[in-house]
Amino acid sequence: MVDLISNQKIARCIMENLVNTFIERFNRYNAAIGKYIQIINVNDDLGMQDGPQISPASYRKMVKPYQKRLYQHIKKNSNLYLFLHTDGSVYEFIPDFIEMGVDILNPVQFTAKDMGLEKLKKEFGRDISFWGGGCDTQNALPSATPQEVKKHVRECISILAPGGGFVFNQIHNIQADVPPENIMAMYEAVKEYSY
Repeated sequence: MVDLISNQKIARCIMENLVNTFIERFNRYNAAIGKYIQIINVNDDLGMQDGPQISPASYRKMVKPYQKRLYQHIKKNSNLYLFLHTDGSVYEFIPDFIEMGVDILNPVQFTAKDMGLEKLKKEFGRDISFWGGGCDTQNALPSATPQEVKKHVRECISILAPGGGFVFNQIHNIQADVPPENIMAMYEAVKEYSY
């Protein structure tokens, strides 16, 4: 992270080698199993709870060119949907993701700054699918009652599902402190409220 600012030559060298490795790895996977799958997942956590990990200017100068090279290679050489996992507040980067060919955003951490579901659906719902955002795993799932979890899930589904482009998933992994009855309430709500 420091090298992105203080030693950009090293940062570029690292990212150039990484992207070359990722492209070669994709080529091997695609040759072996590409005809059997529909989605390819790339991971690149760029957000924190209160904003991006790096400034949009640094991202666009130092990171995006390498992501774009990889993502466009994937799109050019396959018919796979490109699934990007990136936690946190990434609102400012979503237009970049769309422009680079990302089809699916995960985990849709709406508890982070600027990541409100209504805003995301309205601004980007025609251009990218949301795979996540179905239930808050930081607050609602571990702390709410089962009835509150169901209500919460219904609200999330009612925002993200209309018009398509939504795959239900809780924001992130379910942690050990979540009561089992809340997990069941979440799944029951999905069955009851899915469109």
